[in-house]
Amino acid sequence: MKKFKIISKDKDTQARCGILTTVHGEIQTPCFMPVGTQGTVKAISPKELEDCGAQIILSNTYHLLLRPGIEVIKKAGGLHSFISWQRPLLTDSGGYQIFSLALLRKVNDEGVEFQSHIDGSKHFLTPEEVIKIQNTFGSDIMMPLDECVHYPCSKDYAEVAMKRTLNWARRSKTAYRKNLATNHQLIFGIVQGSTYKDLRKECAKEIVDLDFDGYAIGGVSVGEPKELRYDITYLVAQNLPEDKPRYLMGVGLPQDLILAVEAGIDMFDCVVPTRYGRNGTAFTREGKLVVRNSPFINDFSSLDPDCNCYTCKNFTRAYLRHLFNSEEILGLRLVSLHNVYFFLELMCKIRKAISENRFLQLKREFLRCA
Repeated sequence: MKKFKIISKDKDTQARCGILTTVHGEIQTPCFMPVGTQGTVKAISPKELEDCGAQIILSNTYHLLLRPGIEVIKKAGGLHSFISWQRPLLTDSGGYQIFSLALLRKVNDEGVEFQSHIDGSKHFLTPEEVIKIQNTFGSDIMMPLDECVHYPCSKDYAEVAMKRTLNWARRSKTAYRKNLATNHQLIFGIVQGSTYKDLRKECAKEIVDLDFDGYAIGGVSVGEPKELRYDITYLVAQNLPEDKPRYLMGVGLPQDLILAVEAGIDMFDCVVPTRYGRNGTAFTREGKLVVRNSPFINDFSSLDPDCNCYTCKNFTRAYLRHLFNSEEILGLRLVSLHNVYFFLELMCKIRKAISENRFLQLKREFLRCA
């Protein structure tokens, strides 16, 4: 059965709408995946995520490996059961976290040795072990171990990391095939190569030859200028198959999502909605609003008058400001909830605009206020 089907394309751009089929349900694309790194989207319950329209969430193999551990999740009946989420679930390999958080890491072609950022305990992960762990989790979409480099990075090292990522992708695909008879999980390949266009094109070609269920663009949003990130995104997207989903990892702000959809990207994840929400910043149709600031002391309007989320239908800016300045937990919950709703609603509007061939109009209207 075909797992991804394109149902409409914008006539003026590379933007498209599709349906990705998983064991736990269909996902309409373009889609945004709220990030539940440790098995929870911070401050938001699974029921609230469903009410916001979340189709799929993301969790992280590195963090869940360290805490609560694989055996706990296995005894719980898998990750869906453990976190009480019965819709699609993507698990990242944890490669980025290993390279950014872990202590005293040592990378070689076999895998990566690292010390936990939590307690300093030593671990060694191979591409095969990462697939085995995600198989135990029962995630609908699994990601292979890759080597993510930071910006700026020398071309020589970017090439070493890219070739290692390709080698690990081949080994991951072999390990995946061994478990294929016992599960229906999907596996995506990851394109690396830093900001070097020739490396990105080479990596894309070889990853596509391995015939994954979808393809991700990794190693972006790591400090590079936005213009360069967009150029790399567009370049890689044009070197990926038309009939497979394309996933831009770790991006981003609402305007970033719109520009990436224009380039032909189908899937996104980012911690921005809840991270900004915990700090009192709300995304609205008129741009960002820092609700903890003094101008909102007597502002009894909602965060966003056009928003239908629970927060906007029931609470005022003045009350939300009071919660933050009183250090009440409800404040960060309500603004985070609004932000997640805002991102998911934006993706709904994007899908509708694409299907009606007015994506550029939506882009112009949104970016004018962002």
